[in-house]
Amino acid sequence: MTMWRMDCLQTRRLLVATAALCVTVAAVAAEDAGQLLASMNEALASKTYQGEFLHLADGRAEKLRIVHRFKDGQIAERLLSLSGSGREVVRNNMEVQCYLPDSRTVVVESRTSPASLLGNLPIFDDSLQANYRLELGSEVRTLMGGRARVVNVVPRDGFRFGYRLWIDEITHLPVRTDLSSAEGVVLEQVVFTSLRVTSSLPDAVFRPTTQAGGFQWVRQQAAVTRTSKAAALWRLRDLPPGFRLSSWSERRLAGADQPVSHLVVSDGLASVSVFIESVPQAPHAPVTGEAKVGSAYAYSRFVAGHQVTALGEVPRETVALIAAGVLPVHVARQAASSKDPASRP
Repeated sequence: MTMWRMDCLQTRRLLVATAALCVTVAAVAAEDAGQLLASMNEALASKTYQGEFLHLADGRAEKLRIVHRFKDGQIAERLLSLSGSGREVVRNNMEVQCYLPDSRTVVVESRTSPASLLGNLPIFDDSLQANYRLELGSEVRTLMGGRARVVNVVPRDGFRFGYRLWIDEITHLPVRTDLSSAEGVVLEQVVFTSLRVTSSLPDAVFRPTTQAGGFQWVRQQAAVTRTSKAAALWRLRDLPPGFRLSSWSERRLAGADQPVSHLVVSDGLASVSVFIESVPQAPHAPVTGEAKVGSAYAYSRFVAGHQVTALGEVPRETVALIAAGVLPVHVARQAASSKDPASRP
């Protein structure tokens, strides 16, 4: 994957961390926690707010501002880095623009659905209890002087991370989120230092501040739902426990003659994106091995003339296992046959 695509994924992940990552823990077995999280879902979906928060990861701290408006069924959002490179994400319902000053690039992506970022999230059901345990924690005081209730989402194995959420008792908005390893080590934090709910926000606050003159504008085509050609060529094998293929799409990247396959593998909470690119058409040399993007891990390998890259906010072992399981269909069939005792002489 090119560096600007990594940067844009990282920037958009911060936007999700302030809202979407939190809202994904909705329908759970513990009744009290489920009621609390349901009220948080409603607040995130229906309130208009603005605030500033710290993003802490890898020993570094970055201050960001977010504005979010829900009006007449439409979502407007803007996320701006106040202490980093000035990168920002602006969303106007069906379009997301990711401004990356370091690479002098603006990545524009169209959404195929009018639903908001909060509307395309997985639904928690009883099947997730095999992989996560929900705990209702104590009531604590927040940095802003209010009080919040803590909810813990604890992984049952080492293939996924856990989450801790602080939910304000008055606004029901999440004022802090922690991402942690299965052993409880905190990997990433999002902590709001200010957060205000308001009745409205003017259009002006959603306009980008980046002076993008001379920037390269990269427009991504909307993803196309899984095609028979891609499905016929590739298979997924030996996924980590609880993970399933949740979507498969293709899109044509700027400057590439061939579409790139994009698979999403999820356990209902954690998601891993898998990109399959034809190397002759890719805008970079083949890459293999592990990389770290904030609290997310990426793993790339070269197979059958294609680069396969798995990227997700999961342990390194998980992305490596998922990437290793992406095989051309004929290789997958041979591997399956070798495991089948009936096929052996």
